[in-house]
Order: sequence, then structure tokens, then C-alpha cells
Amino acid sequence: QVQLVESGGGTVQAGGSLRLSCAVSGSTSSSYCMAWFRQAPGKEREGVARINFAGSTSLDDSVKGRFAISRDSSKNTVYLQLDSLKPEDTGMYYCAARPLYCISWVPTAYPYWGQGTQVTVSS
Repeated sequence: QVQLVESGGGTVQAGGSLRLSCAVSGSTSSSYCMAWFRQAPGKEREGVARINFAGSTSLDDSVKGRFAISRDSSKNTVYLQLDSLKPEDTGMYYCAARPLYCISWVPTAYPYWGQGTQVTVSS
């Protein structure tokens, strides 16, 4: 059973940076598509970044040029670097996993989820 634990959230001013971590246990992260989703109050959960088993990455258009996803296989951890943060980036950020291929941004395609870490960006 894959277990995911996020950390690194916090409160920053607009223009600031954070690095979120997703520690993976129970399996090897490089065997999975690892994704980051976020959910703002009153809004649907949306995918922002993902990295597949081969290391290919993709980002949602809303975060391109500001966010980056990476994986450290030696630590079995996936990271989301958040730069040039905006107030609209505020929300709960979740790490999710599905086997091998990143075939979808739809949350129901990911069977494994962490508990989330809160990111708040003040203006």
C-alpha cells in the first residue's frame, strides 16, 4: 500500500517561494505517476504538476514558469517548488499517485493521496 505524506506548506507574501515535499512509503515513487493537486475553498480540486515513472514532467498552464516538480529517487520523495507565488495560489496542496503513466488530470484517476499541506499567499 502506497502512503504519501506532504510537508512544507506555510504562509508567504506574494512573490515568495515555498518547497513542498511528498514522502512516499510502501513502494518506489519511480514506479508511479506522481502528481500535485490543489484545492481552494469552494473550488474543485485541480492538478498543477505531475511527473511520470520515466521522469517526464508536465505543468498546468496556470503555473508554468513559476512551479517545478522533481523527484529524488534516493529519498523516495517528490518535490514541488513554488516560486513567484500569487494570492490565487492559496489552497490545500495534495500529493497523489497512480501506477506508471500520467494519463489524466482527473483526481479520480489517482488511487493514492496524502493528507495535504496548506499554502497561503498574502497580498
